[in-house]
Amino acid sequence: MRAATDAAHAGPPDISVVICVYTEDRWEDILAAVASVRAQSRPAAETLLVVDHNPALRERLVREFKESRAQVRVLANAGPRGLSAGRNTGIAAARGEVVAFLDDDAVAERDWLRHFAAGYADPRVMAVGGLTMPAWASGRRPDWFPEEFDWVVGCTYKGIPAGRVRVRNVLGGNASFRRTAFDAAGGFATGIGRDGDKRPLGCEETELCIRLGKALPDAVLLIDDRAVIHHKVPGSRERFGYFRSRTYAEGLSKALVARSVGAGKGLESERRYTSRVLPAGVLRGLRDAVLGRPGGAGRAGAIVTGVAAAAGGYVLGSLRARRSGGGFSVAPAAAEGAAAAGEAGDREGREGAHA
Repeated sequence: MRAATDAAHAGPPDISVVICVYTEDRWEDILAAVASVRAQSRPAAETLLVVDHNPALRERLVREFKESRAQVRVLANAGPRGLSAGRNTGIAAARGEVVAFLDDDAVAERDWLRHFAAGYADPRVMAVGGLTMPAWASGRRPDWFPEEFDWVVGCTYKGIPAGRVRVRNVLGGNASFRRTAFDAAGGFATGIGRDGDKRPLGCEETELCIRLGKALPDAVLLIDDRAVIHHKVPGSRERFGYFRSRTYAEGLSKALVARSVGAGKGLESERRYTSRVLPAGVLRGLRDAVLGRPGGAGRAGAIVTGVAAAAGGYVLGSLRARRSGGGFSVAPAAAEGAAAAGEAGDREGREGAHA
């Protein structure tokens, strides 16, 4: 913890921002995400764009940011395809004392990094997350979509306490960590979490945060709801079919996490969520239905369906994990990304010389 203490005494930490990208279909979203980082009231030390096995996108981004290479660097994912390895590549290449993560289809409010930095005044703080608001493609929340399940679309859900509060885990699309956190606990686990457009798995940040708590028992993890980003929700994710698929996938992911860190820690927050937050949501939905308010019955039904789908995924995932003996691996983040960082830097230098 000495490095963290020294950093705290030296003033607010430098923050590197990592944005993992994988498809040209999100080109305008990527540019908007980078622009929101460059417009911060507290400037980022750098922005790292980590491209997930898409050479055409990487080359296009190198050309786009060739005039601002000191502020925006483009790297190739050094590990297996997927979000976890991409983040590990960014961690290895980052120069800041703190590494922040922003989704490629999100934009950060102007004071996002300022609130992250303030959280690290306490040297025990190893991670700070923020508030992620949904930006619905249709312009409004579907009547049937319960706020308690906003995590389905990568956003902060009803049930997380307001203010700056201590939590078990931060949410990966709007989060930051001290570099020393990765030194102590390793990087994000591969074999869990997102892989482009395949089954929408998750929980990689949950697993990392639990592992971090075991490695550093005195570590404090915070969420500060003043550190706000707005996350796009495409029309395909406003449909009930996606909702059902995502909740089922969450159950699969939770089973892997529970097998890795134990059901006690792996399901600690989920027990409160399912025993208190969700029943209250069902009651609100039924009350709204009785009062004739739009979507009340649909929200109550969606909560019940989401719980059932997640439970089914958990049971199946537990059986699979027991048979296979695991399902993901953890490596030091630096080992995962250092080679790609150097390779990408050399490539950018060559391309800059020929431009």
